Amino acid sequence: MSETQAVTTIKPQKPLSAKTKEVAVIGGILLISVALIIGMFLHLRSLNDRYTVHAYDVASYARMAIDHNESVDTRAVAEEVMTVYRGLSEEERSKTGTDDYHSYFSNLNHASDSSFTLLENIMATYMDSSDEVDDVYIAVFDEKTKALVYIADPQKEHHFRVGEWEPVSETELQKFLNWDGKETLYDMSRTERYGWMCTAGVPLMNEAGETVAFVLADVTLENVLPSLLDYLIRISLGMIFAIAFIIYLMSYYTSKQVVEPINSIAEAAMDYIKDTKGERNDHFAKLNIHTGDEIENLGGIMAGMEKELAHREARIRHITAERERVETELRMAHNIQEAMLPHAFPPFPERNEFDIYAIMDPAREVGGDFYDFFLIDKDHLGLVIADVSGKGVPAALFMMISKVILQSCAMLGRSPKEILQKTNQGLTSDNQVGMFVTVWPGILEISTGIITASNAGHEYPAIYRKETGTFELLKDKHGFVIGGMDQVHYEEYQIQLKPGDKLFVYTDGVPEATAVDSTMFGTDRMIEALNRNPDAAPQEILKTVRSAVDDFVQEAEQFDDLTMMCMEYMPHTSADIPANPGASE
Repeated sequence: MSETQAVTTIKPQKPLSAKTKEVAVIGGILLISVALIIGMFLHLRSLNDRYTVHAYDVASYARMAIDHNESVDTRAVAEEVMTVYRGLSEEERSKTGTDDYHSYFSNLNHASDSSFTLLENIMATYMDSSDEVDDVYIAVFDEKTKALVYIADPQKEHHFRVGEWEPVSETELQKFLNWDGKETLYDMSRTERYGWMCTAGVPLMNEAGETVAFVLADVTLENVLPSLLDYLIRISLGMIFAIAFIIYLMSYYTSKQVVEPINSIAEAAMDYIKDTKGERNDHFAKLNIHTGDEIENLGGIMAGMEKELAHREARIRHITAERERVETELRMAHNIQEAMLPHAFPPFPERNEFDIYAIMDPAREVGGDFYDFFLIDKDHLGLVIADVSGKGVPAALFMMISKVILQSCAMLGRSPKEILQKTNQGLTSDNQVGMFVTVWPGILEISTGIITASNAGHEYPAIYRKETGTFELLKDKHGFVIGGMDQVHYEEYQIQLKPGDKLFVYTDGVPEATAVDSTMFGTDRMIEALNRNPDAAPQEILKTVRSAVDDFVQEAEQFDDLTMMCMEYMPHTSADIPANPGASE
């Protein structure tokens, strides 16, 4: 099946009209849910305020009745009960509700005309006067034991006898004991015996103004549920009818103003796909959409896009062909540059006095770094590593010129400083691009192990000494870069290599390799990598350093060309020297 056929046979799994109804239904359900939750909260808050105020009023009236009843001293009764309660041990208090526990309070007068009976009768009168209040009683909040101790409770079904207690939360305890007298005193909490309950009350104080007990009134959630259920039924039915009507209106509007115009745009798009030869450019222009919104705007945009695509397609074909040409030329430039550098290892299989290996990894298709090594004569090996400023094709061209001049000067038998001076003269004579090169040239006298070298602004070389078994940086004196300024003089120095010693030179792409957090690899990590296996052959040493760089930078993009060269001096394995040694490829 062709791509055009595959596209034209696509069918929507669920029409937009069906999705609109689905969204409307879901939105209606969410709206009903939110409305119910908010309504329930507000209604519950209203009921809570209503029952809280009512319970508080009942408790207040009960206290007023107690205060006007001169036949009973409620405060003395409360203190009498609490004296017995506080005299009990923790083990004795734990028996609350048992006959043994009741016996502790048996000395208190429980006759029909006693203070306890009179108080219970007063509480019962106010409890019976309200259909919403479940209990009216007198109790003491004991802060030390965190308990509510009952003084007088007229309730019959779950009656608390004198002195019985139940635990209370710290929040409820502090709310009642620290009441400021300004607002309605109540607490809403969940109890094991009654479930959710609202307790409101007023304090009973002695002549010193100290709270000795509370007159409390309880309202359980059972009184709230009927009113709440009735509210839910009425508001749910109203919301369902309203949402059903809204869904119908949304579906009709969506069909006329959204679905039908979009389907016409989709049909035009199918016609455009089928027109593989591009014979027409009016598939969208012929649409007759007048919705006055974004859909009409979309139709106009699609018509303009159709015309613009025809022009862009021609431009893309041209750009693609040009890009392929550039990529082909860059690949050729890369191959040419790679061929100019020594790439056959070992480079001098007939010479066993030294082992050498080098790599160059450009940041782009071509780079500005280069290395070289060549036999100047039967007893002198030329070594060069350099880094051209910049990257890409300009740096690669400047690199080729610099390499040819450097090698030519070296093959004429000049010293390293003369090589740098002559190369600098050649590059600065007509350097209109303002580019320069950092170079480290060295000439190894194979018979003695002496390297005569110079440094034109390049990185410090690293030397491995067989005696110490480690690589160390050789901080030589730097001269000015090549190509930056004429009439520059350079100095040279000597390095004495002994059998087994190694020379490691590199470009700044190694220490300046950068991780994703902008941290550089640095020369310290480079020396550490060199010393992981310093006795290895030059090829293995370069692999170790490159692996360390890769592990450090991880996913970060390579910023600069990375070039390394390592040479090991091994005069003890000297073989016959050929009569006419030549330069490397």
